[in-house]
Amino acid sequence: MKVILFGASGMVGQGVLRACLEDPGVTEVVAVVRRPLGRNAGKLRAVIHADFSDLTAIAAELAGADACFYCLGVSSAGRSAAEYETITYTYTLAAAEVVAAGNPRVTFVYVSGEGTDSTEQGRTSWARVKGRTENALLAMDMRAYAFRPGWIQPVHGETSGTRAYRLFYRLTSWLYPLLRRVTPRYVTSTEHLGRAMLATVRLEGAGPHVLHSRDITQLGS
Repeated sequence: MKVILFGASGMVGQGVLRACLEDPGVTEVVAVVRRPLGRNAGKLRAVIHADFSDLTAIAAELAGADACFYCLGVSSAGRSAAEYETITYTYTLAAAEVVAAGNPRVTFVYVSGEGTDSTEQGRTSWARVKGRTENALLAMDMRAYAFRPGWIQPVHGETSGTRAYRLFYRLTSWLYPLLRRVTPRYVTSTEHLGRAMLATVRLEGAGPHVLHSRDITQLGS
């Protein structure tokens, strides 16, 4: 299985990368990044590219993939509506179009988020943009899935690139076992998320195509 990974340096992407490298069924992981990852593994290859709105220059590197795991994302806090839409919608669709070109059997898994607005009509801007992105992906000629996790607990040393998030997870990590028991429908982990992504490839396009935390945990167990 050849896997394309976007967002490998982020907390979620680190967990997904770990799952891919540990899975014997994965023979190659192509991580699309803006700067070197700073790690080596026999089946990991980093492709450095600056403009995520146009991936045509690296299309050959992304061809023939069995799966694309899209973990690149940002918070809308402190960003203009235009910037958030570019990163969330434009970058994601640019990746999907290149990866799926001539390859309708590819599995594309997009990390969205709990609260995403599939109607695109709600009052919350970020939720509408996420919903628009999901809808566009699910309408494409490929095997698309949207993951909508709530609380994601890092369990193997994964860290966020955002200082505030790193502090948040450090202060609240003790809550994870409690939340998993009390509100399992909103809680999952980086390990379950990574394994669930790999499991979707083996579904061969079967549904459901929008998965929440409980679904992710079950699929990745």
